[in-house]
Amino acid sequence: MKKVILVLFLFTAATSLFAQETEKKKKKDWSKVNLNNRPKDHLMLQVGYLNWLNTPDTIATKGFARSVNVYFMFDFPFKVDPRFSVGLGAGVGTDNMFFDKNAGRNLILNNNTAFSFAKNTGKDTLNKYRSIKLSNVYLEAPVELRFMVDPEHPNKSLKFALGVKVGTMVSAVDKTKFTRDANGFTSYTLKEKDRKHFNNLKLAATARIGFGNFGIFAQYMINDFIKEGQGPNQIRPFTAGITLTGL
Repeated sequence: MKKVILVLFLFTAATSLFAQETEKKKKKDWSKVNLNNRPKDHLMLQVGYLNWLNTPDTIATKGFARSVNVYFMFDFPFKVDPRFSVGLGAGVGTDNMFFDKNAGRNLILNNNTAFSFAKNTGKDTLNKYRSIKLSNVYLEAPVELRFMVDPEHPNKSLKFALGVKVGTMVSAVDKTKFTRDANGFTSYTLKEKDRKHFNNLKLAATARIGFGNFGIFAQYMINDFIKEGQGPNQIRPFTAGITLTGL
């Protein structure tokens, strides 16, 4: 019996030592991986569906609102573990929100005190609209903390990223297309350009997940979209969509 116990003890000890040695061989020294196939800079294109969260009932949005973002990014891998990296970049972000043309012209930017989102109550029967759109353009600087499962083969690897975008609004344009107006004029476009009612500073939280050059993303504006006292408060733009990028 003692011999059996001794044999089992030796077998268990040998198995444990073998497993530990195998684990050491399998453990990779990430600081020595070859990153020649990994680009240091790249373009990132994002296209997504835009939604305004916390929108009051007085705002009549409708249609496929969208965001289109283009950034030039630099990637800085961690030396001790290049699976992790920091991405820094700069580029342009655009948000395009559409409004219900049947609700009347519910967006007017050139008001000196505040801009109107009021729905039409049925009195405006002379004006006919084809579309009503608000476009906001930002200069943005995204910052990301990234993780790549296989940093040696970025085009075949699963990837994750969390970050923030800091931006400044450079343009806000209300574009209203008329089929016919109250004066009898037909088929023309009225543009108003004024950003004084909006918060020019944009702070957004971001997240991405992808495989190879394709992925999905989401971004949420942390601060208020509209200045206090200039219109509906607490509106926070949220976008989700697809990403095309080298990293």
